[in-house]
Amino acid sequence: MAGRRRKNTDRPSADTPGEPGSESLLPADFELADLYGAHGSDAEEDLDDLSVLVPPVRLLPEAELAAAALAVPLLQRAIRLARWSAPTRPVDELGDLLEADREAAARFLELAPATGEVAEESVLEAMRAWSLACDLELVVLAHDADGNRAGGPSQELAPVEAGEPESVLELWLSAADVIAELAAEIEPLDAEPDAGEQADEERAEELLAQYEEVQEEAAELLDEALQVLYETTAFAEPGQETMPLGVLAALLVVPEGEEPDEEMLGDITDVMVALDPMLADLAEIGLLEYQPIDPELFDEEEAEDGAAPAAPADELDEAEAARFGLVRLTPLGQYGIRQWLLDDGFEAPLIGEYATGDAAALLQGVAEAGNVLPEQEIRVWLTDREPLGAARELLAAARGSDPSAPLRRMLAQLALGELGPQVEPAVREVLTDPELGGAARAWLVAQGAADVPAPERTMVLWTTVDTFAAQLLDSEGDAGVLRQLISELPLTDNPASFFGELWRVDHPYTAQVLEAVGELHLDRTVAKEARKAAFKARSKN
Repeated sequence: MAGRRRKNTDRPSADTPGEPGSESLLPADFELADLYGAHGSDAEEDLDDLSVLVPPVRLLPEAELAAAALAVPLLQRAIRLARWSAPTRPVDELGDLLEADREAAARFLELAPATGEVAEESVLEAMRAWSLACDLELVVLAHDADGNRAGGPSQELAPVEAGEPESVLELWLSAADVIAELAAEIEPLDAEPDAGEQADEERAEELLAQYEEVQEEAAELLDEALQVLYETTAFAEPGQETMPLGVLAALLVVPEGEEPDEEMLGDITDVMVALDPMLADLAEIGLLEYQPIDPELFDEEEAEDGAAPAAPADELDEAEAARFGLVRLTPLGQYGIRQWLLDDGFEAPLIGEYATGDAAALLQGVAEAGNVLPEQEIRVWLTDREPLGAARELLAAARGSDPSAPLRRMLAQLALGELGPQVEPAVREVLTDPELGGAARAWLVAQGAADVPAPERTMVLWTTVDTFAAQLLDSEGDAGVLRQLISELPLTDNPASFFGELWRVDHPYTAQVLEAVGELHLDRTVAKEARKAAFKARSKN
């Protein structure tokens, strides 16, 4: 499992303080290969260039997650049956309860009435819980004093029953592993009769290979679907985490920037139908909440043309669209998928990881991080801090001429925007600061402050370079972002004059900024003057 490259479109540029940033990108804005590391098999590819990043998430406290895990009915039944088996219960060679105890187990779990007939479905559900208890080693299989095979509660059961968060979550994660693996299983294909024993063996091997291939494809599809859910949940507004199954399937099928054609619509339907039972299984372990496809849709479609239910059209109302399935990753599911990502060797950060130290640690950590939501980190850091003191600390931490300093200044300005007009006194204190004064004036103007002194020309030019340098660092060279910023440069009819001033600016990134303008500006005359100025800036150093 993996995530994607950072595209911090929620950061405003340093010369537009207080303005809201662009909308955060969602998985539909990216190729799946970029989202989830489907890099192919070319050993010559530079894996650093293809690296993908997992978005940061906010998890509930472990105690709350553990309580949610213990409330999952399937896990609850497995725990109860493990204790019920004390001191031991006889089992068969496969570890299943004997016939005499199966109905008793169903009654104990209140799946059947205390007296009277026990439905077969109740027995099957009880056996399912017993099987999970054995898989999770809550039940130990051994032999009793008479040499008969038996099962009884293990030492792993006590800390779980006591509600110890670490033990409970470890158990739940193991249960989620088991259910996810089972969810991707399909019914074995029946061997077709062939003439001769050798032909039967060859056919059996062929069918087994087909079965393994289909099973692997199903597991990969489920894995990709869970990754998309993890990503979209990370970026969703609170209360907006639920996703139509058709949207989830489309994100897995439709390439970036394309509209689905008839063939893709068919593929989307196929993916929906394939995911439907698998997601229903995962809902039983609490990893997600799932409203399955309405079974009546199959009857309706078959009555028309014998096909599976088609993906919902855009014009369907909310109630009708819900019949095609709705899925929502639970907080417990976020925890579980994040653990799987960590186990696979990916960085899967939590929101607030960079907000535990002082302002310098915050700004430097966010500036250097590959996958971070700057606004979220800043908001966590600002919590319970006195605004004016926090503003002064941020401004002090923004100073410097090291490689990440322009980004730190941009982040500090973003933080000031979160604090609002109440920190104006702190901002006015740095109006004469050569590194902060230009951005401070821009911030004050954006806040509607009065009596903001005009900056000196040298400060204007230095701030121009610094602002562009921050975007150059933040966008990782994204040509579209940089061209937009270039279009806003305060050029006149005489670009040679403007660049003649700019190349003299004493800033570590002056030459790089001019080179970027020379490479990306659409006006050849302007681009040529920028390249000449870049050469002069390089020569100066």
